[in-house]
Amino acid sequence: MANPIGPWKRSSIYTPAILVGCLAVSQLATAEPVSLYGGLTNRFSDNTTRDADNEISDTETRVNLRLSHQSDPGQCQSDTFADIGYGIWHDETYDPETYTTLDFLGSCELFQGFSWEVADNLRDVEQDSRGTETPDNTTRKNVFRTGPTYVLPLGKVDQLSFSVHYEQTEFGEPEEADSDRYIASVGWNHLFSSSLSGGISVTTNQAEFDTGAEIDTDVVSLNASQTWTTTRLSGSLGVSEIESRFGGNTQSSDGVVGNVSLERDINPVTIFYLEASRELTDQTSDFDIRFGDFEFDLREISEVEVTAVETGIRRQFSDGSQLDVSAFANRADYIRTDETEDRLGLAVGYRRPVIPLLTFQSNIRYQYETFEEDSVDEDTASLDVGLTYEVTRDLSVTGRVGHTSRTSDFSPSEYEENWVLVGLDYRFL
Repeated sequence: MANPIGPWKRSSIYTPAILVGCLAVSQLATAEPVSLYGGLTNRFSDNTTRDADNEISDTETRVNLRLSHQSDPGQCQSDTFADIGYGIWHDETYDPETYTTLDFLGSCELFQGFSWEVADNLRDVEQDSRGTETPDNTTRKNVFRTGPTYVLPLGKVDQLSFSVHYEQTEFGEPEEADSDRYIASVGWNHLFSSSLSGGISVTTNQAEFDTGAEIDTDVVSLNASQTWTTTRLSGSLGVSEIESRFGGNTQSSDGVVGNVSLERDINPVTIFYLEASRELTDQTSDFDIRFGDFEFDLREISEVEVTAVETGIRRQFSDGSQLDVSAFANRADYIRTDETEDRLGLAVGYRRPVIPLLTFQSNIRYQYETFEEDSVDEDTASLDVGLTYEVTRDLSVTGRVGHTSRTSDFSPSEYEENWVLVGLDYRFL
C-alpha cells in the first residue's frame, strides 16, 4: 500500500530499459547526506476490506523507517531510497503486514569508459489488476539488475556503447512466476551540436521463467536528445519483435515502440513535464515500477503490449504553497489472451502553510478503468485533507481524513470507504 502520509512522493519513473546505458549513474544529481526518518501511524477505516456488502471496520497501526542517500561524485556513485513498514490490525482483519519500497542505483568505473552497474527496485504491487488495494491482493515484486557498460569514443563527436545486464525478478507469493533475464545492447551516438545528439541502438532481451516459459524481445531504435535554455527533450522510436515459447508452442508479435521525455521550465517556479513509453514486454519487467500508475495483471504470464503516458505541472507559489497536477493514461494489451485493460486518471495535490509550523495538505484523485474481456467499466474517486504540525525541528504530527468511492458495472467491485489517520514522523538524521 502507498504511504498515507503526504501527497509528495519520490519519482518512480526511470529511463526505459531499451536505451543503452539506462543505469548510468553519471546522470545522478549532486550529493545528498544520509536522511533517516521514523514514523508511527494509526489509520481507522470503516471498510478495511473495501468490500461491496461485508464492510468491516478496523484500525491499522504501522511503524516505518525511511532512508535516503546520494553519494558524492567519484569513481563509485550510488543513489538510495528505502521505506520499510510493519502494520498490525487491532481486530485482526488481516495478518500483520510488511510494506517495502526500495530504489537503489549504483555504478563504479573500473577503468576509463568501463563501468559496472547495480540496481534494485522493490515494490508492493497488486496481483489482480481488477481487484482492490488490500493485503489479500498485493505481493512483493523485486527487480534486481547488474552488469557492465563500456563506452568507446570514436573521435570527438561519435561513440559506441556496449552493455550486458543480468536481471532477476522475484515475487513474494509462490504462485507468481519469477524470471531470469539477460539483456544485451549496442549503440552508436553522434553529437550534432553542444545541445543535440542522436544515434541508433540494438537490444536483445531473453527472459526465462520458473514455469519453463521463455520470452525473447528484440528492439532496434533511433534515439535523440535536445536541450534548450528552459526545455529538455529526449526520446526514441523503433520496432520490436517479441516471441514466446511454452509447452512446445511458439507465438510471436511485432510493433512500433518508443518513448519520450519532455521537461520545460515555464517560469522559475513552474515546471511542465511529459513522460510516455510504448513497449512489448511481460509482467516480470520493470515497466510498472517506472510508471507507477500502470498495473500488470499477474494472473498469468503473457506477452504484453504496454503504453503509458503521464503529464503534469508542478508549481511553487511565493507564499510557500505547492501545487502538483498530473494526468495519466495507460493500456495493457495481453497478446496471448487477447485481453485489454485501459486506465485514465487525474491527480491533484496541494499543500500550503497555514501559520508557521502548521501546513495544510490535500489530494484529489480520479481513475477510470475499462476491462474489455468482461465489458466492465469502473470509476474510482478519492479525496483526503490533513494538517501537519512541526512540534520541533525533527518531530511532526499529522492528522488526515479521507473518502474513496468506486462504482462499477460489476456490482461486487463497488465500495465506499471513509478513513481517519493520525501519525508521528521523527527525523533521526
